[in-house]
Amino acid sequence: MGRLIYSAIASADGFVEDEGGGFQWAAPDGEVMAFINDLERPIGTYLYGRRMYETMVFWETADVPADQPLEQDFTRIWRGADKVVFSRTLESVSSARTRIERDFEPGIVREMKSSTGHDMSIGGAELGGQAVRDGLVDEIQLYLMPVVVGGGKPALPRGVRLHLELVDTRRFASGAVFLRYLPKAE
Repeated sequence: MGRLIYSAIASADGFVEDEGGGFQWAAPDGEVMAFINDLERPIGTYLYGRRMYETMVFWETADVPADQPLEQDFTRIWRGADKVVFSRTLESVSSARTRIERDFEPGIVREMKSSTGHDMSIGGAELGGQAVRDGLVDEIQLYLMPVVVGGGKPALPRGVRLHLELVDTRRFASGAVFLRYLPKAE
């Protein structure tokens, strides 16, 4: 049975996008990127909403120069995984190993988790937040960047109370911090 992991890069004040929808401040440096790649390597399936898929599909055709080995590594990782896009509006996909599901239903995700032998990652604050609300997430990974943006789209859903157990941390030279949590039964 696979685990469902929600992973997000956020500002120190907990936002994945600033009030203008920007996230350029979240670009990981080489040390953080290498760490992300190592955590992403065992992911067999990515679950995305339409907006996150449209952001990430860049990696399908990215022609990454040889002098960017971390980005080349991530490109291989991303292309090697299956992708499921939950969208009512997306007409078609432009990446291999990708399918569309029209509705995000907890039963579909539970079936996917129980029928796979690898971990799955859910990306995007809205879809990830819905999975957290539905009790589907087995692990939360947050990368907090050393920037305060003052508002925007929160990394974690509003109106949800969830007790977490901190099981791993890592501090990076840039001031970024990785936090790995497991949901605790109340």
